[in-house]
Amino acid sequence: MPTQTAAPAPARGGRVSRLSQLTVPSMPQSVASTAAKSSFSQAPSNALVPPPPVAVKKDPKLANNWKTKSVDELTDAEVIAMPDTEYMNEKQMAFFRLKLVELKRGILENAGETTEHLREDTVVVPDPADRATIEEEHALELRTRDRERKLLKKIEQSIQRIDAGDYGYCDETGEPIGVGRLLARPTATLSLEAQQRRELKQKMFGD
Repeated sequence: MPTQTAAPAPARGGRVSRLSQLTVPSMPQSVASTAAKSSFSQAPSNALVPPPPVAVKKDPKLANNWKTKSVDELTDAEVIAMPDTEYMNEKQMAFFRLKLVELKRGILENAGETTEHLREDTVVVPDPADRATIEEEHALELRTRDRERKLLKKIEQSIQRIDAGDYGYCDETGEPIGVGRLLARPTATLSLEAQQRRELKQKMFGD
């Protein structure tokens, strides 16, 4: 069964210059991977093909709401309903940038609360059972913060990709990742098919 491909992406010329005109705070540009967009590597004919992604349901009544609303007023449903020809236009870019910035702010706030929490729990507890419970809670909280620290790095990289105009396109195939997948995972750098192929290879051959 042939691999299902996404709808053709719109022309991308001049995107960065239009994006710079928006009132969203700017971030330093970084060199993003553009080689994947220019070279499309076909999977071998004998490769295992992952199941096709589930199509995102669009509400046609919301298709033009993005034209009259500001970035911070747009909802996820309205962004999904945008025409495919507007994929990763300046407003979509700004919408996802705002999502990433808010996600980053939440992680930093959680990190500050963890530091304060650990500082408050420095009192020695005489009961061994209570002490063990507190230590386990601290260990769990630190593991959570470690995962968030790794996510924070991905968020910063995604913001840099937006500033460079490369956000929303698969690193391996250059195809659009898709609005639905980006709403679920704003830091995604692979399309669903490419991610499934990578996970399958890791299971078969290891890292």
